Amino acid sequence: MIPYGRQDISAEDLKAVQDVLTSDFLTQGPKINEFEKALEDFTGAKFAIAMNSATSALHISCLALGVGKGDIVWTSPITFVASANCALYCEAEVDFVDIDEKTYNLSVEKLEQKLKLAKAQNKLPKVVIPVHLAGQSCDMEAIYKLSKEYGFSLIEDASHAVGGSYKDQPIGNCRFSDITIFSFHPVKIVTTAEGGAALTNNESLKNRLHLLRSHGITRDQSVMKHKSHGPWYYEQVDLGFNYRMTDVHAALGVSQMKKLKTFIEARHKVANRYFESLKGLPLILPYQSKDTYSAYHLFIVKLQDGLKKSHLEVFQNLRNEGVGVNLHYIPVYFQPYYENLGFKKGLCPNAEAYYSKAISIPMYSSLSSDDQDRVCLALKKVLA
Repeated sequence: MIPYGRQDISAEDLKAVQDVLTSDFLTQGPKINEFEKALEDFTGAKFAIAMNSATSALHISCLALGVGKGDIVWTSPITFVASANCALYCEAEVDFVDIDEKTYNLSVEKLEQKLKLAKAQNKLPKVVIPVHLAGQSCDMEAIYKLSKEYGFSLIEDASHAVGGSYKDQPIGNCRFSDITIFSFHPVKIVTTAEGGAALTNNESLKNRLHLLRSHGITRDQSVMKHKSHGPWYYEQVDLGFNYRMTDVHAALGVSQMKKLKTFIEARHKVANRYFESLKGLPLILPYQSKDTYSAYHLFIVKLQDGLKKSHLEVFQNLRNEGVGVNLHYIPVYFQPYYENLGFKKGLCPNAEAYYSKAISIPMYSSLSSDDQDRVCLALKKVLA
């Protein structure tokens, strides 16, 4: 079975991890700073805070921005549940903004319409979380302008998008947001096995994220309540979490970051072959905005109307042909947990129409030409 995504681990990666395993630090050591510096250098953001997952990064980013009970957070329904769950962890409410029919990212037009209505009802969001689906950036400049007009903070969920760019600048530089989130899960562009990061240009947010990442504990005398008792002394000044990344994971990340540009180039080569090979099939191929350079975490195709086979039949037939297709994503509010919160079908028509026809086909940097040809032949056979 050809998987829809997979990690690309080299001998250099293995050595980087082995070196840490035989060093003095398995966690809270120098590799964390080295990995964070690599992220800062690549994106241009002032501060990167590495964590054990993007979910953790989303959670404490909401907390750092003051999200709490009585607040509302908006995000896209076409995302992994973590993009919405992070608001609920903070005892806030969550709501969804429909997607753009071309990019499948959060729609600026739908966002503006929803903001106008929310302002009239005095229910404006505290934070909006646009999601860069498949590696293509949302229209962040337009969303940023709305954030200034309506007074909400912005967290870019760029879990799919490390290595991509928007308006010729790296995704993650936080030019149009307060915080950007990356994921380093094995199927992402670069991997730390499990891991994530929050990036920001705001020093006070950086300090807050550092504090919340590690139990709310500080050794900084300037924020302590009491005078230090000695070199061993620390204080818990807030209720934080153990969201730290280990040096083992960070070492893998440092090694992987050295190959990020190569990974992105390889993914673009795969994408270009798909665009050429799949022309003429009853598929809608991924739309790419002229303002973006996608990281191509995913390659999502949509079935055209009028096919004799159903969405499910095409999906199952492809898997029967040895192609490990997937679907990203089920609208979050379709989940039973969200249904129990009162969400109903019909909330975001574009997202629901997308879900009924979308399929993620194999996309990763080490996908061979032979395996990609097998994917294309399988599509041609199944859609014939």
